[in-house]
Amino acid sequence: MELFPAIDLRDGKCVRLKQGDYSQETVYGGDPVAMAQEFEEDGARWIHVVDLDAARTGRPENRDVVAEIAGGVGVPVQSGGGIRDEFSAEALLERGIARIVIGTAAVEQPRLVRRLASRHPGRIAVGLDARHGEAAVRGWTEGSGVTVLEAIAWFDDAGVAAFIVTDIARDGMLTGPDVEGLAGVLGATRAEVVASGGVGSLDDLRALAALEVSGRRLAGVIVGKAIYEGVFTVSEALKALA
Repeated sequence: MELFPAIDLRDGKCVRLKQGDYSQETVYGGDPVAMAQEFEEDGARWIHVVDLDAARTGRPENRDVVAEIAGGVGVPVQSGGGIRDEFSAEALLERGIARIVIGTAAVEQPRLVRRLASRHPGRIAVGLDARHGEAAVRGWTEGSGVTVLEAIAWFDDAGVAAFIVTDIARDGMLTGPDVEGLAGVLGATRAEVVASGGVGSLDDLRALAALEVSGRRLAGVIVGKAIYEGVFTVSEALKALA
């Protein structure tokens, strides 16, 4: 099970939000490239980056910073936020991003995901941000009217690299992941599933690593605030997942 330490970008800085609320922001550093390098030095094999500004507006506010992060580390970078057309997707892929995460556009333009997944095997993931089972869009600010499980059914045969499922109510709260909900997702798809939101202890990581449904396990977990707040380090998290 892979660990994805997270870097959330707003105005070029590393931040974390509580429950996706842009008014509840904590700034953890002004040098996201240095942060990514620290994660790599501590053993991370992937870095997860989100452009929060772009997620809300659809404009590539931090694209240059994302590219700088990818160029500044020797491990693959997965990035999402505001990728709502082919140009935005191709621009990130061409600038060294190993895997892109499509959220809002996946719900509103499913054919876009299918085209990109066919063109770039293994490099397109679908991000599903859940609020009471419904997929939220536009930086978690709006509902979509589509459930997470409905959206997964749309793409299960599309060849996407992974589904990245975030529980908005738990994100940034350190209260534990939605293990039951993730079990439902594992049972609904053959694709890889990456969990996000709520991890607040090493025991949470162990619980996710132990989760199994019909012989399938989670492919990874995204962790942000617990690392920034010093609850555990990247190296400690890797040991727990191992």
